[in-house]
Amino acid sequence: MSQNYPQKNDLSYILKQAFHYWSKTLVYQLMFSLIYLSVLITVWFLFAEHYGILNDYMRTVEMVNTGATYADAQKLLIANPNYITFSWIIIGTFIFLYPLNLGLLKMYRKLDLGEKLTVHDLFAGYLGVNFFIYISYYVFWFMIFLYMAPTVILAGVWIALTIFTAPLMFFMNKKIFETFRYNIRVWRNFFPAMLVGLALAAVFKYVGMLTIIGLPFTMAFPTAMIYALYTSLFKEHTEI
Repeated sequence: MSQNYPQKNDLSYILKQAFHYWSKTLVYQLMFSLIYLSVLITVWFLFAEHYGILNDYMRTVEMVNTGATYADAQKLLIANPNYITFSWIIIGTFIFLYPLNLGLLKMYRKLDLGEKLTVHDLFAGYLGVNFFIYISYYVFWFMIFLYMAPTVILAGVWIALTIFTAPLMFFMNKKIFETFRYNIRVWRNFFPAMLVGLALAAVFKYVGMLTIIGLPFTMAFPTAMIYALYTSLFKEHTEI
């Protein structure tokens, strides 16, 4: 693999491509968001009620509204003996849903190839050995992220170090640790384009979140941006 130099690494081209992938798959991205959110919300409410977390959560809202600090309210939730179990169930749900992102990557590639998109493509990450590969990867990724999250800076470094790991694994069959050097190299060579592109993707996503109704349409946009950056900054070829 080598970096793909001039023209395609231009920021305006990358942004144009990201919006192209997003707009051309908008119906499927809406399906992605609705599946993701419906599963996550269903699991959250089902187990929150089962373990008594929902009642505790409502009490914490009342506490904050009456002047209690967020830290004091959080202590109430943590005091529930089932809180840890509930947290792991939610984490497990995030992990289970991760392969949906691979379906979007497959759709973007099919757009490049001029092939017809199908609903079946959205579940490419769950087919055959892919399910075990990407579930295992995300378990590994999420555990390290949880460990680094309190430091904030290290969590950001971990995200940066693995930003292209999924497409490198999916399209180039790279190993997890093998992808790190490619991620480092692309950050070193194209830092401005990477930073601006990913920042705009995050803003676009969270603007949708703030409007609530727009979230299903913007939720998967960062995946389109990552693919646009990947195809613009890297050139795939057979390595010997």
